[in-house]
Amino acid sequence: MKRTALLALILPLSLTLQAKEGMWLPTVLASIEDDMQAMGLQLTAEDIYSVNQGSLKDAIVLFGGGCTAEVISKEGLILTNHHCGFGAIQSHSSLEHDHLKNGFWAGDRAAELMNEGLTATFVVRMEDVTSRMMEAIAGASDEAARESALAEVAEKLVAEATAEGHLNAVIRAFNYGNSYLLIVTETYRDVRLVGAPPSGIGKFGGDTDNWMWPRHTGDFSLFRIYAGPDNLPADPAPTNVPFRPRHSLPIALDGVKEGDFAMIFGFPGRTQRYLSSYEVRHIMERQDPLRIRMRKASLAVIDQAMRSDDRTRIQYAAKQSRISNAYKKWIGELRGLKELDALDQKRALEQEYQRRADSAGVDRFQGVLQDLEGIQQEVAPYSDARDLFVEFVYYGPEVLRFAERFRQVAEDWEQLEEDGKLDAELEKLRKGAQAHFKDYDRDVDRRVFKALLPLFREAIAPELAPEFLSTVQSRFKGDTDAYVDALYEETLLASEEDVMDLLDGWNKRAAKQVAADPAYTAARSCFTAYLERVRPEYERLGGEQEVAMRTYVEGLSSLFPERVFWPDANSTLRLSYGRVEGSKPRDAVTYLPFTTLDGVVDKHVPGDPEFDVPARLLELHAAKDFGPYGEEGTMPVCFTASLHTTGGNSGSPVLDGRGRLIGLNFDRSWESTMSDILFDPAKCRNIAVDIRYVLFIIDKFAGAGHLVAEMELQSDAEAMRTIELPIHR
Repeated sequence: MKRTALLALILPLSLTLQAKEGMWLPTVLASIEDDMQAMGLQLTAEDIYSVNQGSLKDAIVLFGGGCTAEVISKEGLILTNHHCGFGAIQSHSSLEHDHLKNGFWAGDRAAELMNEGLTATFVVRMEDVTSRMMEAIAGASDEAARESALAEVAEKLVAEATAEGHLNAVIRAFNYGNSYLLIVTETYRDVRLVGAPPSGIGKFGGDTDNWMWPRHTGDFSLFRIYAGPDNLPADPAPTNVPFRPRHSLPIALDGVKEGDFAMIFGFPGRTQRYLSSYEVRHIMERQDPLRIRMRKASLAVIDQAMRSDDRTRIQYAAKQSRISNAYKKWIGELRGLKELDALDQKRALEQEYQRRADSAGVDRFQGVLQDLEGIQQEVAPYSDARDLFVEFVYYGPEVLRFAERFRQVAEDWEQLEEDGKLDAELEKLRKGAQAHFKDYDRDVDRRVFKALLPLFREAIAPELAPEFLSTVQSRFKGDTDAYVDALYEETLLASEEDVMDLLDGWNKRAAKQVAADPAYTAARSCFTAYLERVRPEYERLGGEQEVAMRTYVEGLSSLFPERVFWPDANSTLRLSYGRVEGSKPRDAVTYLPFTTLDGVVDKHVPGDPEFDVPARLLELHAAKDFGPYGEEGTMPVCFTASLHTTGGNSGSPVLDGRGRLIGLNFDRSWESTMSDILFDPAKCRNIAVDIRYVLFIIDKFAGAGHLVAEMELQSDAEAMRTIELPIHR
């Protein structure tokens, strides 16, 4: 792959900074192999990523749709974060079997729990296809012709790569379409829950400690991949067998010390390193404050409700986590961007860009910044409306999302009946309703609606607002609480009994009832306004922005030859490297790189939902019963490193120079949350659970040593080369 095309922005050629900033595609690791080895890597680029033989990449898993996991045994056992497995853990939890609160450990394979829809995806190979893609667009007359030509050649390349029927492939654009990779993957569809610590370990510190350091969270869970007898992907079935991987990660028992080389391998979701100052200003002054305000309001309702009783806590645990994570991240991001004078840095870069573009006399580079400024001004109201729609409908009152599911049967039921599809659609709605109401509380939902509606109504541009807001004004004189109360009193879609009665007796009258239902009309109003008035302009202007950014990023590579470039993260496999180290993020504040079980006990608050420590863990600490996992009389828990990470890196393995697992990434420090836009090597730190704490919890706390026995444990100390562990049942 061309170095200038796929090593993206904006670093001086300095070993120190290269080691900290950058999410490197595995196909370009040979170009930075010397730098990594100088820092302590004892492997080659081929050991990390190989197409022809087993390598580290064959142990790295895209877990579900948005996290990373890693294979840690030759029997398909995988490790990821507790918060990545949270949805699966929650789905198996009830008042009788509260796996969220008490944890879950499968005593044998038969006790491992299936999870419908959960997948584990491996990268088979990645191939630079930039030249073939660019050849296809050589004669394209405009952007539409370009996209059509790209789609045509991409379809051919994907078909060639997936001749073996069980493989998948996709062409991914990098650097806004300046380069392209073909990525071939293999997805396993039978992924079972094996183990999870109780919330007092896996979610210890809760929202209070989220994004913070020092951290004391055992944020891990265990799953197992199952395959057909041929080791190929298969639908979930009792006859499937544990997957046999090409590579599983050995585990280092020696621990880490400050200054050690470390690297992380996973699927970072999205970075925005190349945004113009105009977009960054919008994020800082409009987008983040708006989203923070909306989520703060809904969290105030949900948090209070979850503290009221265990049933509500279980129902809303996964939802609350989904809402709160980004909320706190955006607060830290705003703070970090301000502290780094992000706008001034972006503007200084753009001034130099313009100077060099003018000097080079390249027309398309000379005018691109003005184009970006104009597009941003035009797209801003549509961007706001889109954010408001997402926050209100997808992260707000659930009744709106649920009501939208009825659109087809409410408006097209006769056609469905004529086509013989009505019964299947009604059954689909019945199953969806059962799952929905299992974790739904009408009163909590009503209060969320009341909290968000005034904010939504105030912020949305009148010309882009959904029609139901006129009802709030005309019928209720602008009293949003009165409108919401009336909606929940009148709707049939906030009651499981009413919904099932409708579906069981579906006819023309039922269709009319749903079509006139206030929750349905409000939902339809929101979707109609977005789909007809917001999304078309947002996407049109976004397309123009994408074209301008393609030129801008091309210019950065061309006009700044002294700088190294790496492509923004886009959920593709990446490696970052650095060191185990602390930081000094603010005046008079020093963060040491390690925490221990002593700190867990120091934070213990009996009965507190965030800081209550399980009794068994307190007993082990008091007895200093740490088995072979402790160090100098205590138990390591977490550490920080200067590894460049973002969302999607949750669950990624942190590896030493020999490719051994030393930790499990699960967070960044709050001072690091701006790193998706602007990276500061002095402040930015990722947070990982020490792998020894993971093993300690599995073996000594949970008594699940049979799981540890599957793993390959390594130690440099001669006396510990073979660790004999008790097999607990």
